[in-house]
Amino acid sequence: QLQASGGGLVQAGGSLRLACAASVRAFSTYTMAWFRQGPGKDREFVAASRGSGTTTRYADSVRGRATISRDRAASTMFLHMNSLEPEDTAVYYCAATTRGLIFSAMGSPAEYGYWGQGTQVTVSS
Repeated sequence: QLQASGGGLVQAGGSLRLACAASVRAFSTYTMAWFRQGPGKDREFVAASRGSGTTTRYADSVRGRATISRDRAASTMFLHMNSLEPEDTAVYYCAATTRGLIFSAMGSPAEYGYWGQGTQVTVSS
């Protein structure tokens, strides 16, 4: 139900945009998020968007460099990141839940029941 795309090889300092197409009803009511898992690391929260997208949350590691957004007509979520660093290298996963999560819960992977397959982002120095 979730299809992530847009990963690839990017030079440090560059930017990219990831997309997550959702085959779901009532897309605008979902809380959706991006997580990532770097080599030898645990999965970590990146950014989340609740409902119509007016409520967002970002991890400290990407705040100011990342923007999460939605295209409601296309039922697609985006993550735009700039000033990429080698530490951003990871497999990026999109996730969704039918529930409107409270702000404090938006960063917890256990709250999301739907996951995409992941897309690899590699940032070269």
